[in-house]
Amino acid sequence: MPSNPTQLTSQLKREQALADLERISAQWQADSDVFTQVSRKMATTLDLRTLLAIFAEEMLPHVAFDRVVYNHTVEGMPIHISIGKGGNHRCEYRLNLEGACYGDLRIFRRHRFAEQELRFIEQLLSIAIHPIRNAIRFETVQRAALTDVVTGIPNKRAFEDALEREASLGNRHGDSCALILCDLDHFKSINDTFGHKTGDDILRAVALSLQDATRTSDLVYRIGGEEFAIILPRVNAKEAIVVADRIRKTIETISIETASGKAKVTSSAGVAIRATGEPADPWFCRADKALYNAKNKGRNCTRQALPGLDSDVTPIRGGRRS
Repeated sequence: MPSNPTQLTSQLKREQALADLERISAQWQADSDVFTQVSRKMATTLDLRTLLAIFAEEMLPHVAFDRVVYNHTVEGMPIHISIGKGGNHRCEYRLNLEGACYGDLRIFRRHRFAEQELRFIEQLLSIAIHPIRNAIRFETVQRAALTDVVTGIPNKRAFEDALEREASLGNRHGDSCALILCDLDHFKSINDTFGHKTGDDILRAVALSLQDATRTSDLVYRIGGEEFAIILPRVNAKEAIVVADRIRKTIETISIETASGKAKVTSSAGVAIRATGEPADPWFCRADKALYNAKNKGRNCTRQALPGLDSDVTPIRGGRRS
């Protein structure tokens, strides 16, 4: 209990301030304004797909639509998110904030949008753009950690995650999946003869060649100094061998002009089809052993791992070859 009037006054002021805060908080929680609701919900996540789902969910009671499509590019990699399907008419927005672009959003439906609906969408986007920006920044940091700085393609860490994921998906759905390990032959001599800048140019050219020689559904990684990996979902052994040979022949055509002459390179490849129930590490080991065999057979060739064969070579976090 306060001992004097001054203390009593101070305590009453504190209690009044706390009561005001509680009243403001209760009023904020009870506010049913759609824009406030969107702001609150979007503040709970940094996942871009979840944010767009919240946006679509909150928009639907006020503006009917058939489909929402979002496109952007982060760290050179495209992001495409589509919610719903159909719709002939569309409204389209470029999400700009403080001089930066955070993607393009298109909303589709079967009939034209009214002016009042367009104004509502624009108001909603003026709130959504801030959490979308935060999600893009987060995605940028995440992707940078999974991207090889020289070639711009996913790195070893991304590969390890993807290989585990593909093995898990294979167990769940029974789909076949191939792994190709591709190693540049005598790459050290490229660096020694032409310099590391030319070596980096070769690596970038190889990365582009791998992407050009594979499907959009295939996954390409740089997992070591001169070693690349390609995951090919839903292919059989024959198809995987064809792709591996096509990659090898494409790499053989790479030629970089330098003051010391043309820098050219060849590659060796090992192929392994994942066996039923096979974990990621043994799967990698079989592909690695097939690559080792290709190196021993004179390089610039492709070898296939025997199905289900145990391997004693170094697992995913292994060393390098020349």
